[in-house]
Amino acid sequence: MRSGIARLWHILEDDHRVMVAQLARYGFAGVGVTLFQIAVYNALAGPHGYAPLIANSFAFVAAMLLGYTIHSRFSFQGHGRRDNVARSAGRFVIASLIGFAINSFWVWSLTGLLHLPHWAPSLPMFFVTPFALFWLNRRWVFG
Repeated sequence: MRSGIARLWHILEDDHRVMVAQLARYGFAGVGVTLFQIAVYNALAGPHGYAPLIANSFAFVAAMLLGYTIHSRFSFQGHGRRDNVARSAGRFVIASLIGFAINSFWVWSLTGLLHLPHWAPSLPMFFVTPFALFWLNRRWVFG
């Protein structure tokens, strides 16, 4: 007897299965990249005493370099056209800058405006920003 998930999987159309598989790979890889970015941010903003927005900038660069490699080779493997690496890399940088702006908003609003501790932006960085970036990466960067 099949489980509910197995039945649902077989009901899905092929296009939807591909997207669900990409979302699962993106979630798996993205958790690692996001945790890496949050760790770099918190290490710099906490013990090293960097201003939160400066720490966020360094964490962004580190995570973007790691993220492009992982997402282009794993999360979105076989998806979209791969004939123009410069185009997809350029689009990845633009999408990442959008993610950087979103995370900078979290840092500014939570640490600057609300005067919360340096680690407070970690929650929306982990639970909100990645969903916007999945959509951008799937539809525009690697699509």
